[in-house]
Amino acid sequence: MVKIIILALVQGLTEFLPISSSGHLALLSRWFSSSPSDFFLAVFLHGGTLLATIYYFWPDIRQMAVGLRKPETEGRNYL
Repeated sequence: MVKIIILALVQGLTEFLPISSSGHLALLSRWFSSSPSDFFLAVFLHGGTLLATIYYFWPDIRQMAVGLRKPETEGRNYL
């Protein structure tokens, strides 16, 4: 459980930096002497990052989606 928490923290801290979060996950998995089946753990960690990003930016995403349905071009400032 501690391993998963540490990997999740590293994933969250390095995902939006110009460094490889996947590389850090691979290095930590090797340091923890984990098996290669941790690929699925990495997929779930990336999925969690995706969900957190969507949750954080949901007001902007919703505003863009609503703006696409409006016939007028005023307010389409997202391009």
